[in-house]
Amino acid sequence: MPHALALDAGAPAPLGSRWDGGGVNFAVYSRHAARVELCLFDASGRQERARLTLPARTGDVWHGYLPGAAPGTVYGYRVHGCYAPHRGERFNPHKLLLDPCACALTGDFVWHDAVYGYRRDRGADDPNARDPRDSAPYVPKSRVVAPAVRGARPPKPGTPWRDTVIYELHVRGFTRRHPDVPAPLRGTVAGLGTRAAIAHLRELGVSAIELLPTAAFIDETELARRGRRNYWGYNPLAPCAPHPRYLAHDGDDEFAGTVDRLHEAGIEVIVDVVLNHTAERDARGPTLCLRGLDNASYYRLDPERPARYVDYTGCGNTLDLSRPAAIALALATLRHWACDIGVDGFRFDLATTMLRDADGRVGNEAPLVAAILADAELASLKLIAEPWDATLSGYRLGGFAPPFAEWNDRYRDGMRRFWRGDRGAAGECATRFAGSSDVFARAGRAPSASVNFVTAHDGFTLADLTSYAAPRGGGPGRRPADVTKSPCAAPTRARRTTRACGCDAGGCAHRCSARWRCRTARR
Repeated sequence: MPHALALDAGAPAPLGSRWDGGGVNFAVYSRHAARVELCLFDASGRQERARLTLPARTGDVWHGYLPGAAPGTVYGYRVHGCYAPHRGERFNPHKLLLDPCACALTGDFVWHDAVYGYRRDRGADDPNARDPRDSAPYVPKSRVVAPAVRGARPPKPGTPWRDTVIYELHVRGFTRRHPDVPAPLRGTVAGLGTRAAIAHLRELGVSAIELLPTAAFIDETELARRGRRNYWGYNPLAPCAPHPRYLAHDGDDEFAGTVDRLHEAGIEVIVDVVLNHTAERDARGPTLCLRGLDNASYYRLDPERPARYVDYTGCGNTLDLSRPAAIALALATLRHWACDIGVDGFRFDLATTMLRDADGRVGNEAPLVAAILADAELASLKLIAEPWDATLSGYRLGGFAPPFAEWNDRYRDGMRRFWRGDRGAAGECATRFAGSSDVFARAGRAPSASVNFVTAHDGFTLADLTSYAAPRGGGPGRRPADVTKSPCAAPTRARRTTRACGCDAGGCAHRCSARWRCRTARR
């Protein structure tokens, strides 16, 4: 930490914090802010040591350079401006905000009334309801990391699509109860890179693993109230930062090291990225990052009532990926995971949100998709779209341009019907097995455009799908009627938040969500 705390002008790029050997540059986007303060904390993140106003603004990016600052510096932002929900503005400098491009976090999130930007006894839309309490004691802070060192890393496997076999897994669940993973590494990214974990993956014969969200997330308030945790990770807080509970060490290279070891074994790493919504939820949610930085620039707001959020995700808000702020954040996220961590591809959660224009219409002129394809490093990766969102109009299987591949739920359902023995299912099975030409050929797409899967996290585990026939209990907090009775699961577009697993037992893999009667046991 420098002795004289004074900021130079610095530079507007790159977004986030960047150490250059002599100090740290800080840059953050906010079009409508009146002032942005950089808050510096001690190493634990508990004590605020200084507040410095970012001295420069270039376009809509506020920036400053702190000489002498180094990796490990813990910080956050306070942003000044109007609290005018009727205009879509929800600034509140009493709320400490994460850097949306932070690559590491310090401290835990705690649900407390102080994390809300409004007084809860007045309501989120009251222009006089701005809450004056400091949220800093209850929120994680951003931490500066050293730039990734590129160079002597193992080559990527580069498996062709035609030879790709993808295994979706949960970092914590996969490693938590593996008997040969060292106990201190179970449930962590480091555990995934152990010899035992890699040997298991190679024995399965998979060429790639697809990790459920590994970026930092928080537990929904409904789960926290019941003493449970979000298991899947689809409640994102900081898209560039690995989830702290998945890390075994304090170092910033754990994830990249695991990716390197998987590459040495010939296994590609695909990560599930959630760029469609954030953990700030709807207007009644907390103010943790984007809402306080510039609500109107990052989120889709109802043009008739800007105090309300457009919700294409079923999670309370939708990032406006037609706007510069959200596009810049998405690109920074993808480039960090691809270039610094070294992953081989992305699975885009609720990817139709990327295709929506400024008016919310789904079309082919998607600025984020165009930006990804214009980036040589990103365009060369395996890009997989979940081709729907939480709306009926958002179902777009076959609607993504190359080089995107797409999760094919028609393959999933058709193959399940066939193996279940449904009458007349053989013809559809043949069509799906041959590449789903009825879906992709009309757009000139090859069979490799279809990611043929039979199960994923939105439903039964593979073991349950192939072993059990009917539910006999709903599991923790669930009634039997809540669990689909058919191996041909309900539409994938059903909201996943109703299936958020409250069990943090090692190796849960969602078995805690239902107790199944085994078909074999009935014989």
